[in-house]
Amino acid sequence: MQTKTNEIQVINFWATWCAPCVKELPLFEQLRTDNKKGDVKITLINLDFADKVNKVNAFLVKKKIQSSVLLLDEIDYNTWIDKVDQSWGGAIPATLIINPQNGKRKFVERELREGELEQLIEDVR
Repeated sequence: MQTKTNEIQVINFWATWCAPCVKELPLFEQLRTDNKKGDVKITLINLDFADKVNKVNAFLVKKKIQSSVLLLDEIDYNTWIDKVDQSWGGAIPATLIINPQNGKRKFVERELREGELEQLIEDVR
């Protein structure tokens, strides 16, 4: 799927073994369903490691996750965490929201609650 340059990017870092991550996944699915304008792109980046592909795929089917999911296979988190956000200590769930049109961005290193995701998107508009 090609990214439009004007889409707000919502990038969530999660894992199947992380209870708060699993708890907030429906928020991203609801946003995907509600995104009638098509101006928000959601990418879920799974940190279960590449050797867990079958486990992650089974989890996605069971939970009916239809958002775009990438499985990160770089186990040395120190090589990329600072590139996501300088303030990130490495805890998950973590969500990065970027508006490429105006350069605004928000980073949250905790579980999101209902309504927060939409507010963060509005904050970067």
